[in-house]
Amino acid sequence: MSESIIKLFEKEGGEFGSPPSVFIDKLRKIKAILFDWDGVFNDGKKKGNEGSIFSEVDAMGTNMLRYALWQIHGNVPVTAIITGEQNPLALHLGRRERFHVVYSGSKNKSEVFASFCKEHQYQPHEVLFFFDDVLDLEVARQCGIRIMIGRKSSLMLTRFVKAEGLADYITSNDGGHHGLREGTELVIGLLNQFENFVKNRMTFSKDYQTYLAQRKLIETSHVEISN
Repeated sequence: MSESIIKLFEKEGGEFGSPPSVFIDKLRKIKAILFDWDGVFNDGKKKGNEGSIFSEVDAMGTNMLRYALWQIHGNVPVTAIITGEQNPLALHLGRRERFHVVYSGSKNKSEVFASFCKEHQYQPHEVLFFFDDVLDLEVARQCGIRIMIGRKSSLMLTRFVKAEGLADYITSNDGGHHGLREGTELVIGLLNQFENFVKNRMTFSKDYQTYLAQRKLIETSHVEISN
């Protein structure tokens, strides 16, 4: 099953930075999810003070992933957005989807990541991180699974990330074309939870309703960093 999934994603242009067997082994240890914002949920373009947008396609991907981990661990995984800017829509999405925390203005993301791990009592290798650019690399170096949202224009950065072993998977799609959804579906597939999610969501099963009820209890924190 895993081999067919790996071939599917490789065929579409995705690149594994770790051997798939290592990727899957590390994936079993994941308990928390961390998302960068600009370039991950979008193409990085901004509109005045409104910040940058997100897509419902990617938002569904985050929900699918959280449900998959809930099925495995029995609780909603701690989920956070860490953005270097003020992005009102990042906070809006975090609150709507009941993420645990949204960090805004995080210029030194490594310090924020250390606080995140300490507060929620996770080891860095237990965190799955979706990222795309230079500001994210020190966090990526520490995390257990690192999924880089690919971008054809970042040739030198991508080469650096590969050479330094900073990504376990690089998506074929960029942030403006649902690279995040690609990454979430890969993880869910390798966790052997994809069909399970689809069947439970399409029927709005009692199991899915239990997950939603637990998710609804989460109060989203907003931490504004002043650097």
